[in-house]
Amino acid sequence: MQGASRTEGTPLAGSAADTAGTGTSPRLYNPDLAPTKKAGRSWSGYNVFTLWANDVHSLGNYAFAIGLFALGMGVWDILAAFVLASVFLFGLLSLSGYMGAKTGVPFPVMSRIAFGIRGAKLPAVVRGGVAVAWFGIQTYLASSVLSALLVAVAPGLRSWQHHSLLGLSALGWVSFLTLWLVQVLIVSYGMDVIRRYIAVAAPTVLVTMAALAVWMFARADWSLAMDAGHPFTGAERWLHILEAAALWVVIYGTFVLNFCDFTRSAKSNRSILLGNLVGIPVNMMFFAGIVVVLSGAQFRINGRIIAGSDDIVRTIPDTFLLVLASLALIVLTVAVNLMANFVAPVYALVNLFPQRLDFRRAAVVSAVIGLVILPWNLYDSPVVVEYFLGGLGALLGPVFGIVMADYWLIRRTRVHVPHLYTEDPRASYAYRSGVNPRAVAALVPSAAVAVVVALVPSFSAVSGFSWFLGAVLAAVLYVAVPGRVRRPHEDVDGEEIAVPSA
Repeated sequence: MQGASRTEGTPLAGSAADTAGTGTSPRLYNPDLAPTKKAGRSWSGYNVFTLWANDVHSLGNYAFAIGLFALGMGVWDILAAFVLASVFLFGLLSLSGYMGAKTGVPFPVMSRIAFGIRGAKLPAVVRGGVAVAWFGIQTYLASSVLSALLVAVAPGLRSWQHHSLLGLSALGWVSFLTLWLVQVLIVSYGMDVIRRYIAVAAPTVLVTMAALAVWMFARADWSLAMDAGHPFTGAERWLHILEAAALWVVIYGTFVLNFCDFTRSAKSNRSILLGNLVGIPVNMMFFAGIVVVLSGAQFRINGRIIAGSDDIVRTIPDTFLLVLASLALIVLTVAVNLMANFVAPVYALVNLFPQRLDFRRAAVVSAVIGLVILPWNLYDSPVVVEYFLGGLGALLGPVFGIVMADYWLIRRTRVHVPHLYTEDPRASYAYRSGVNPRAVAALVPSAAVAVVVALVPSFSAVSGFSWFLGAVLAAVLYVAVPGRVRRPHEDVDGEEIAVPSA
């Protein structure tokens, strides 16, 4: 512990929010938001690796990466883009992961450090809003694979696709609701069940996707098309490599924010670094290799480019292999959704209503929202995906920049964890009525710049860099804007109010 004695974690005298002698407020604290005890944390380096082994190989990621081949990037260009992206992500995720391991708190609570105990609701809601929309979209993508599988096994079900309700066929509804219910059941049992599920799903997915790539490579007579016929050259080529790398980082812009939701249960920072090392650079290059084989082999076979997520399995003529690949992709998408798109909105909802919602209830509410927004209509609307989700996603860069600048540059990793849960006006994160004006002053202009760059057509040449521009600008502004220090930055752990780790 640095800069403070252990007694500094005791309640602030005279606090109106004192509860059970802990100084915690019921509007800020419940067992799901509480820090985790250091003893008994269960996430090892392998668990962190399986987090990425599942998430990297998602259907959406395959669609994005194969789309790079369709846009004109060659095999070597795609590999170069993923090398750059993996280096960036390893650094960002290691910084973010350390915060969770040290404090033991989830992202909505972590953001209270920079934004204040009330101001932190905004970044948590933005992060949760993006996640719940993508939860529905990813479930829809997986349901399309399940529908294709069902038709391949039972061709009579094709008639179920002739009529639709609210934009989805009868078979689509059956497939979607089946996967939706499976995910609700898994997440309702908490983080420990999620950890166990992804630990089993990861090796299954890796083996299946590697086998699929080898099978496709063999069908193409062990040769690949190195590009789709019109490769980029010169400066344009390098611009596309850099933009592809930046866009890949943007895809994980949501995850780098709430990575602490998982690392708060990590055994040590060494476990995080080890899991990130194998899960990010090594695993991402494995993913990139599968992408270029699938793309190049398919183009070599018939001059066709894989167009969508369900196309990945529809190209398989052998029914047995199609069933195995489809099941693997479905298992994978469920794992990705649980990690990237379910946990974040659950914690966001618990943070908004800690006296009414626990993890299980918030999971059900989040899932219902992901259903009623009719995500297949969102996915089929480029305007919604680009302007609504793209705009919200652009806001996450500035939030990340502020959180990182505050934690690493201003506080130098010193956090008074018990003060994150008290409404006492003298506490470290009370700021001005619970909102940090310094964070607001940095967020507003940087968010405006990020959204404009991401969405305004005249900036299309650099739109892929909007997350980075927003993050860097917000961090610079946050450090540059003068802020009144209410009290010295103290380093006090949260063991006295902590709960056992899942």
